[in-house]
Amino acid sequence: MRRVFALVIALISAPPVAAQVEPYDPSAIEVDVELLLLVDVSRSMTPSELEIQRRGYAEALTSDSVLNVIGDGFLGHIAVAYVEWAGAGSQRVVVDWRLIRSRDDAQGFAEALTLHFTQAMRRTSISGALAMGPGYFRGNRFAGLRRVIDISGDGPNNDGAPVLPIRDQVLAEGITINGLPLMTRDGIAAWNLDDLDIYYQTCVTGGAGSFVIPVYDWAEFAAAVRKKLVLEIAGKTPAPPRPEARVIPTQASPGRDCLIGEKMWQRSRDLWEPL
Repeated sequence: MRRVFALVIALISAPPVAAQVEPYDPSAIEVDVELLLLVDVSRSMTPSELEIQRRGYAEALTSDSVLNVIGDGFLGHIAVAYVEWAGAGSQRVVVDWRLIRSRDDAQGFAEALTLHFTQAMRRTSISGALAMGPGYFRGNRFAGLRRVIDISGDGPNNDGAPVLPIRDQVLAEGITINGLPLMTRDGIAAWNLDDLDIYYQTCVTGGAGSFVIPVYDWAEFAAAVRKKLVLEIAGKTPAPPRPEARVIPTQASPGRDCLIGEKMWQRSRDLWEPL
């Protein structure tokens, strides 16, 4: 009866998209949400920033606010995976899908995340990161009432396929995409985008209740991640943002050139080509 009720709730709350129907897997573990964390580790990130990211996610996942919202869920547990990404062919699974239903589970995930730290990789392919999502969900042996991709990054797509059509393919499978644009201005100045949050809002995120939370200072990172995880796990649409702590609903998008990253990369190449 509980399984039937969970399926009814999922159908009622599902977004009106042409999601693909997957074969029923009786061995799959039912969870409130399957959450895929996609984290940018491109060369524009410094080693200290890479460490801040992992420690920030570890701190957020083990926080009381996140553990409480997991426990308050209909089923009381979630599935989480942590994948780092850079160029079109550069995605690495740091922590594969794990069930989190207790503090011990969250602590085990956090320890695996911070066991060692790896180096950055070349280029920035948001499209490549998003493209791996649907297949990675299908093979995880979990059945979530919702599926969410949580993607962070410090620049626009500049490698691989254009991001917009890939984003739309992911949304067509009923997966929500939320964004954490890193606007700290610590990276390479040539790749800074003043309105990266609007780019994420327009070109990267989407789906039912999707939103963007910009990070302007690394000191804010852990708190921003914690806030985003709470919203994602609870399945809540964020309230109207305060000016000092913006949360941008995707539906309010004013528009942005979704090929700006590719154009910036081409301009950079043109400067270095011999005459």
